[in-house]
Amino acid sequence: MSYRRTIKLVCGFAGGSAVLVVAAAAAESRGYFGDTQGERSGQWSRFNILQAAQPATWSTGNHTVASTGHAWDFNWDKRDPSPLFTNGKKKENTSEDPSSEQENGKPKATRNILFIRHSQYNLSGSGDHERILTPLGREQAEFTGQRLAALGLKYDIMVYSTMARATETANIISKYLPGVELVSCDLLREGAPIEPVPPVNHWKPDAVQYHEDGARIEAAFRRYIHRADPKQKEDSYEIIVCHANVIRYFVCRLYPSLCVSGLCSFPQRAG
Repeated sequence: MSYRRTIKLVCGFAGGSAVLVVAAAAAESRGYFGDTQGERSGQWSRFNILQAAQPATWSTGNHTVASTGHAWDFNWDKRDPSPLFTNGKKKENTSEDPSSEQENGKPKATRNILFIRHSQYNLSGSGDHERILTPLGREQAEFTGQRLAALGLKYDIMVYSTMARATETANIISKYLPGVELVSCDLLREGAPIEPVPPVNHWKPDAVQYHEDGARIEAAFRRYIHRADPKQKEDSYEIIVCHANVIRYFVCRLYPSLCVSGLCSFPQRAG
């Protein structure tokens, strides 16, 4: 699957908890990311910020989207220490100093997670081992690696799906990030996490696949998407190379209002 342009999306969370950056590797006949060299440079340098607080209405291009009515769950990763306390007082089975414990349990740093969808690959492959990157896809990965290096960030780790197209993308990118630890993970493989709303006709996994893939991708979410540990002193930068439906699920799981009007609808197809 190819995208018309690179997708840039940052979701900020209150309390210095986490930031997600979605960078979708794109394929377009007129260029590597569907834009000219000058346009690509400008687009990479800016991100659209989505506030954690959900407004009543918000605009996407020429469309105004109404709120779903879902409230933001500040304790989305179940790591907020506040539930341990009632009216500022410590619940049973906690330490002697509730105010100090509550403050020490809050994150002091921000985890910056850069999501990168694998590059263009051979759609006609009969199995995963044949669905490797096309020449354009390899070039996309080269440019992505160069751009990540040019950002000058101190990356802590790059985690990637074990599917061939994601593994190849990550290995190419890693050439430009020497010293960054590479870790593979089966949980990040492509799949069908949940039935799409509205339904689609071109890709219809059976109920068993939704059940199995949904549990696996949710496990990946819980492993990788959470606020910084209270012991973390400095902001961190992590890269995850995976697939379209996995990224869609993570973003929609964090911020339900993104699902409105198909902004983050999934799955469109296996990607």
